[in-house]
Amino acid sequence: MDHFSCKGTNKMARRSHAVVGFTPCCFFCIMEEKDPCVRKAWLELSLSDMHMTRDDTELALTLSFIWRFAMADPENPELPSLGVFECMAKLLKKSLEDAEWVMTGQNVYVPYYAAHIIGSYTMKKPDFAVKAVESGVIAPLVELMRGKMSWVEQRVVVRALGHLASYEMTFEAVAAYEDEVMRLAMDIATTCVHVVYAEFVSVQEREGRVRYHCDLLTRGLGGLEMEDRKAEEWASQLQCWSLHLLSCFAYKKMFISLICNKNFLKELSQMWGGLVNHTSPASIGLIRILCYSKQGRGHVSNSREIILSLCNLSRSSDDWQYMGIDCLLLLLKDQETRYKVLETSLLYLVDLVELKALNDRTNLGDRITRVLLMDNNKKKGCAYTYKAQKALKEIWRIKVERRKYIEGDNQEKLAEASVVVNLIKQQANQLLCVGDIDGAIKCYNEAIGLCPLKLLRKRMSLYSDRGECYLLIGDADAAISDCTRALCLSEPVNSHGKSLWTRSRAYDIKGLSRESLMDCIMFVNVRSFCGKIPYHAAQMISKQIESTWLFEEARETRLRKMMVKDKNHGLSTITEEPGKTKEMKKPDPLD
Repeated sequence: MDHFSCKGTNKMARRSHAVVGFTPCCFFCIMEEKDPCVRKAWLELSLSDMHMTRDDTELALTLSFIWRFAMADPENPELPSLGVFECMAKLLKKSLEDAEWVMTGQNVYVPYYAAHIIGSYTMKKPDFAVKAVESGVIAPLVELMRGKMSWVEQRVVVRALGHLASYEMTFEAVAAYEDEVMRLAMDIATTCVHVVYAEFVSVQEREGRVRYHCDLLTRGLGGLEMEDRKAEEWASQLQCWSLHLLSCFAYKKMFISLICNKNFLKELSQMWGGLVNHTSPASIGLIRILCYSKQGRGHVSNSREIILSLCNLSRSSDDWQYMGIDCLLLLLKDQETRYKVLETSLLYLVDLVELKALNDRTNLGDRITRVLLMDNNKKKGCAYTYKAQKALKEIWRIKVERRKYIEGDNQEKLAEASVVVNLIKQQANQLLCVGDIDGAIKCYNEAIGLCPLKLLRKRMSLYSDRGECYLLIGDADAAISDCTRALCLSEPVNSHGKSLWTRSRAYDIKGLSRESLMDCIMFVNVRSFCGKIPYHAAQMISKQIESTWLFEEARETRLRKMMVKDKNHGLSTITEEPGKTKEMKKPDPLD
């Protein structure tokens, strides 16, 4: 009996506190009960017997309602105190043990909602997590994580286990399956994007997609495009939540060597939450935790892909820029890893030495300077390359030598220097207008060398203009360097529109789509175009969103496999039209 048909029945029973011999008609009626004693008794009875419900439609709707109730108020103790975790554990075990039952009607939704309810109630309250563990939820969750059903269930299972592993009181219960959980989490993080693409997104006919997956993704609303968007979001969440689960073990300094597998670190460097999951630090969160342990730093410093990823992140306008800088500083402070990463990171961090504050970190540029120059007096410069020595000398000149004269500069001297700099800048602008870019760069070099350090806005403008010149002659690296310096001098940090746009184009030239996209989005946000995005910015954003599409690599891999398969079978390749053969060229009678 559904909620509406049973709503008007048994009114006398609902007025009474006695529930012996009476079972309420539906869960929704129980939730509407005003009397707390009756409501409590009925809820306890309903939860204890829910796994024996025969009506699959009512069971699926009830679990969906409980999940929404949990998400709306995850700290509400009512259902956790009345046995909701025991109920979910029974339903999960029944789903795993009785394959025929779970495939009957809408029972296929049961494992998804049961795991989701566990994760929702344990995401904030450690007391609820303890109750969940005591109720025996971990064993069936791990079984689902093994891939007993599909990636849809794995997503909510990894979320629930991540919450349970994040609390001190329940970590040991998850750690009882440590080796298997770790390997499964690493495998899921590495393969989930390809799995979701192969099993769902690449299927372009709605009839070919698993029906209940479509229903869960869009709640019955929208077509293939909407389903693809949600699938991208869920695949990103599955990957990020798997990385969070690994982070819980890495934080305890457990299985560091397993996580730091060379192949996994290479894959890890490319994992990004993307715009669909921008609130998650994704791979950088796990990398930073690894950098807090000596063993982890040793492995990370040996991964060229990870170091380059951190360096690019440190010079981006990504929300997690500060994490990239933190990781590099941790590696540089450790004498055992310092000289493995110094040559590479120095050429990036030199552009950040004038960074004032980022996130809640103040005087970040001074911290970077101290770390880079901490062994400058040990005469190890001879071991550096020419570029590294040049960068160290520049840091010393800007942060040490020129700073000595700041306090002695009075307003009169500053005004005189400002006038001279303005004149040189005007000359540079004139040269730029007539196409003498090299001459303009020389003038900007002179102006930057003469401009007092106190004139932050003027120096910001000079760096930005010189960066534009470098981009015009095709030197993308120099353009990125100058624009980064300009953005460090802007107030607030990363808020100078021209520098953001120039750096976005420079990153585009280098093929760094993620960094280009973040700069372009920041450029649009900073400039405030009254709700209208300029065409050139919209084009860049569209291009980079396509390039950073979560499934792009999976799509290319699938296409390559199809081309190889067709070639092996003697069929036309993807680049040729199916069913057509190349025409034979007729011999030219003049040949």
